[in-house]
Amino acid sequence: MAHLRQLQSKSGHPKRRDFGQPIDWIAYVFVALFTLPFLIFNIAPIAFSAYLSLMQWSIFGPPRFVGLKNYRDALHNDQIVMAFQNVLYYGLLIVPGVLVLGLAAALYVHQRWPLSAFARVCFFSPYVVSATVIGLIWVWLLDTQFGLVNHYLGFLGISKVPWLTSTDWALYGVSITSIWWDMGLAFVLLLAALQDILADLYDAAEVDGATARQRLWYVTLPQLRPVISMVVTLQLISTMRIFSQVYVMTSGGPASSSTSVLYELFTTAIRNQKFGLAAAVSMMLFALILVVTLLSRRLIREQS
Repeated sequence: MAHLRQLQSKSGHPKRRDFGQPIDWIAYVFVALFTLPFLIFNIAPIAFSAYLSLMQWSIFGPPRFVGLKNYRDALHNDQIVMAFQNVLYYGLLIVPGVLVLGLAAALYVHQRWPLSAFARVCFFSPYVVSATVIGLIWVWLLDTQFGLVNHYLGFLGISKVPWLTSTDWALYGVSITSIWWDMGLAFVLLLAALQDILADLYDAAEVDGATARQRLWYVTLPQLRPVISMVVTLQLISTMRIFSQVYVMTSGGPASSSTSVLYELFTTAIRNQKFGLAAAVSMMLFALILVVTLLSRRLIREQS
C-alpha cells in the first residue's frame, strides 16, 4: 500500500484499471462483407474441388473414394493432355500479342496524335462486350468463304485461310479473337502508367541527345515494368482459363486442335457426368496457373 501511495503521489492521480475499450463492430461488419463472400464463393469451391478430385461421382448417388485415380486418368487422357498443351500455345500467342498491341495503342493515344480521342474508345470498347458476342462476330469475320479477313487478304494475293476449320489454323483463329478482345484492359492499364511518368525524365533524356527510340527503350519501358508485370500476370491467368471463345467459335475442334482445359472440364463434367475427373483437372489447372504466375513474376523481377 505504501508503494501504491508513492506511485500515486508521483503521478498526481490514482492509476485506474483499464478494462478494455468497447469493440467497434462496424469495422467487422465491413470486413465481413468481403470475407464471407470470398470464403463462400472462392475458398469453399476450391476445397470442395480438392475433396471431389479424390472421389468418383456422377452426381447421382454418394461419392466413392478412389484416391489419386482421377489424376492418373487425367494424365493418360489424350484429350486432356492436348488441352493443357493448347493453353500453353495460347499463352505464347495471346500474352505477347495483347502486351505489344496494348502498349502500341497506349503510346498512340498518349502522344495525342490525330483521332487519338476516337481511338481511345475503339481500343477499349471490345473489352466490355460479352465473349459470346465477340465469338459470333469473329466467326463471321474469319469465315473461310465469306469472311472479311479472307476478303481483304485476297487483295494482297493471299489465298483463303481456313481459320476455324483447319487443324493447323483453328488455334490461331481463336488467338486472334482473344487478342482483339483482351487488348482493352492492357491498353487502359498501360495508358494510366504512361500518364504517371514524370516529364522531367523525358526532358533530361532529350537534353542528353536521346532519340525517340532511345527514350522509349531507356525511359518509358523501365518505368512501365511494374505495370507490364501485372498485365502479363493477369493475361496469363485469363489465357489459361480461356473457354467462351473456344465454346462459341470452334467447340474445341476440329479434332480437338483448339480445345482448352476449361472446355474439356466442361465436357467431362456436364456432358460425361464425371465430376471427380473434372475436379482433378481443375486442381491441375489451378496448380499450373499458380506455378506459371509465380515464375513469370519472378522472371520479370529478376530482369528489373
